[in-house]
Amino acid sequence: MTILLLTLYTLCAISLGIYTAGQAILLWRYWRTRQGERATPPLGELPGVTVQLPLYNEANVAGRLIDAVAALDYPRVKLTIQVLDDSTDQTALLVARKLDALETRGYQVQHVRRDKRAGFKAGALAAGVKRCDSEFIAIFDADFIPPPDFLQRLLPHLLADPAVGIVQSRWGHLNADENSLTRAQKLSIDTHFVVEQAARNRSGWLIPFNGTGGVWRRRCIEDAGGWSADTLTEDLDLSYRAQMAGWRSLFLPEVEVPGEIPPQLAAYKQQQARWATGNTQCLLKLARQIGASKLAATQKIMAIQHLCQYLPQPLMLLMLLLTPPLLLSGALEGLPLAPLGLLGLAPPLMYIASQARLYDKRRALAGLTAFPALLFIGTGMSLSNSLAVAAALLGVKTGFRRTPKFKGDWKSSHYALSTDITVWLELALMLYALWAAWLAWDLQRELFAYLLIYALSFGSIAGWSLRESLIVWREELGTAQQSRQEAVDNI
Repeated sequence: MTILLLTLYTLCAISLGIYTAGQAILLWRYWRTRQGERATPPLGELPGVTVQLPLYNEANVAGRLIDAVAALDYPRVKLTIQVLDDSTDQTALLVARKLDALETRGYQVQHVRRDKRAGFKAGALAAGVKRCDSEFIAIFDADFIPPPDFLQRLLPHLLADPAVGIVQSRWGHLNADENSLTRAQKLSIDTHFVVEQAARNRSGWLIPFNGTGGVWRRRCIEDAGGWSADTLTEDLDLSYRAQMAGWRSLFLPEVEVPGEIPPQLAAYKQQQARWATGNTQCLLKLARQIGASKLAATQKIMAIQHLCQYLPQPLMLLMLLLTPPLLLSGALEGLPLAPLGLLGLAPPLMYIASQARLYDKRRALAGLTAFPALLFIGTGMSLSNSLAVAAALLGVKTGFRRTPKFKGDWKSSHYALSTDITVWLELALMLYALWAAWLAWDLQRELFAYLLIYALSFGSIAGWSLRESLIVWREELGTAQQSRQEAVDNI
């Protein structure tokens, strides 16, 4: 049994090493290909553009988004604002009023409402494509605010090169300094766009469409098979299919579109779990297609590496679970884990590179202070993300659980989420990791810090989740008491 557990532990460590080596390659390619802003070609004659706004119960931010799109520097006669509204709350009425007001001012608007939310966001986008005749389609999620010159900066690249099917911008942040959670996410998001996306794009490798802040060529969408709802990351799925079909995807890091970062841990966990499930579904769906495609070998390898981005978390969780029995058996003594630790330097160096690229020295250093929080949050969420990955691997169908947007204090919003049963499992894992750390202190002290980080991470996430649930419960109780009092006063 010990040999079996040690073999499994070793395979996990090797797999983590291979994935992290891919991150190191991305860092190297970023450094080798770093350059200034890409020149914007002349725009010439302005084409017709449809701006799609997929919404589902976004009363807090829908109006802000529509106002931002209406402020785009583009002729109204060539711009169609298409709101794909599957809302079941007051959002629909708010949107209708907004669009009516815009229509009286000469805007071309469409308020697309479906009887059933079939296919979730992918279904809404597909329905919208059928109802527009524009050659180019821009997409913005509810929590983003496009700058006025957005179309002026992205469209020229599509017009200048007919092989380009997708152009997308870099995510900025509306509430990066709201709390320690948003600061940690800012560091992670900056690194994804500045280092990973830029390195992949400049190296000629496949890059994912990040769901918002981009413009598609309609023919590219249709040629790639259109939007599909068989994964929870329809943006990743379609963008990879488009690039395998021969279309080019262009990333412009110099164009920033700010968006809201989830300020509530429960909302962030829900978002990450959806992405973990969707990415793994895309891995299962696309891996064979990628292998059989005409892509170059490096393109195939780095595409698969990207689709595996959530697999390290169940691997790390499994290594944690295997550690105590292997410590007690003495099987971990002499196991060469130093190379894995050396490769583990790649992610922190990527964080440093992203902050140095985007900000001045003072702001870059301030951004890097979020690294400890990011470490604890990322490690502590490995359970919920592992469960999401497992659901995808087992073929369990899960619904599209939207990330709530708050536009202010989440504590008083009726969109705020409560924690789920995973909080108790996280507390159990905290105790398990503490036991493992106690064993390591006596038996193999070099593992103590690694195991203590796990204990602190799971404890932090569980405590944070319970605290948020208490806040939500108090707000709901206060609202209920206020409603009862109003009812009494009206008698």
